[in-house]
Amino acid sequence: MKNFVYNIPTKIFFGKGQIEKIGEEILKYGKKVLLVYGKGSVKANGIYDKVVEILNKNGIEFFEVAGVDPNPRTETVYYGADICKKNNIDLILAMGGGSTIDCAKAIGLQSKYEGDFWTDFYIGGKKELIKEVTPVASILTLAATGSEMNGSTVISNTAVNMKVGFNHPKLKPIFSVEDPEYTYSVSRYQTCAGAVDIMSHLFEQYFSAEKDGFMQNRLIEGLLKTIIHYAPIALENPRDYEARANIMWTSSMALNELVTYGKESTDWATHQIEHQLSAVYDITHGIGLGILTPAWMKYVLSDENIHRFVDYGKNIWNLSGTDREIAEKSIEKTREFFTSLGCPASLSEINIDDSHFEEMAANAVFRGNLGSMKKLTKEDVVEIYKLAL
Repeated sequence: MKNFVYNIPTKIFFGKGQIEKIGEEILKYGKKVLLVYGKGSVKANGIYDKVVEILNKNGIEFFEVAGVDPNPRTETVYYGADICKKNNIDLILAMGGGSTIDCAKAIGLQSKYEGDFWTDFYIGGKKELIKEVTPVASILTLAATGSEMNGSTVISNTAVNMKVGFNHPKLKPIFSVEDPEYTYSVSRYQTCAGAVDIMSHLFEQYFSAEKDGFMQNRLIEGLLKTIIHYAPIALENPRDYEARANIMWTSSMALNELVTYGKESTDWATHQIEHQLSAVYDITHGIGLGILTPAWMKYVLSDENIHRFVDYGKNIWNLSGTDREIAEKSIEKTREFFTSLGCPASLSEINIDDSHFEEMAANAVFRGNLGSMKKLTKEDVVEIYKLAL
């Protein structure tokens, strides 16, 4: 097991009515807040009105960035950062799912930087230039990305058809409110996409060629089983509190670094491949992952890493047979489960052809070859896209 530093600083207020805590928490940082939210759901479900009531009661001045896209854009980041700079914003409060929180993090980054966040950080990776960010907090309304408890953020630049992620510890939210009741109104489509996204985060940390990480992999298996058990329940009964609560907390646990502390390596190739797919076609991230993950599994499976697929097949799907049979059947079971939730099985089902494969593959590997299960070149990425057609 590798050395590590355990540091998950985000304070979580989990459960019914925890939104009431935000006033006293915000006042620890100041009295000027930027609200960041999407295209209207927080107003329809009453969260926006409740937040405004609490801010007014505590004498907190607020400004707004509304209409954040599902794949948040650089233009929105610049707009929000400009508001922060002109009004000396003390804290950014994101209300929504991962896209909104990711956008808020990028705003917080750009708001305290005189250069360009996209060029220097997302493309250049110059983390050493980050001295200060405007702190971010969140009220979660969609369980999927885990952005409410990590330092990761993904932004799309439509000018160059790229979608790129960036991670820095200063971007971890200072606090997040997780009320499962706020996810009751999430559609079947988004519930499916969220469940797949959570499972994909776990896969990226589970599948590695090394044979280390026994304890971490058992944690991951438990979280995978939680989604496999509760996602169908949430689809059939969207107001099932236990189902929504378990999915929401698994989302946070799946990507707050806990399950990989001490592991030798993780993969993350599938995410890089999907980012470029949704950069070009603007599809929901979880849906893209649901289509690409089984294709990636088929492509990377080898004698060197088959042990991980065997563990997965036995411990998650209760499969038996030869190692090869278990590995191949586990991939089939993954696809079957995604399909049972409502995820398309192929790119052609959502009217995507091979016309942009070369461009997307080139953008996916702009920092170098991908993954740890199998090092993927641009040509490998193109083949995975083809497998997913």
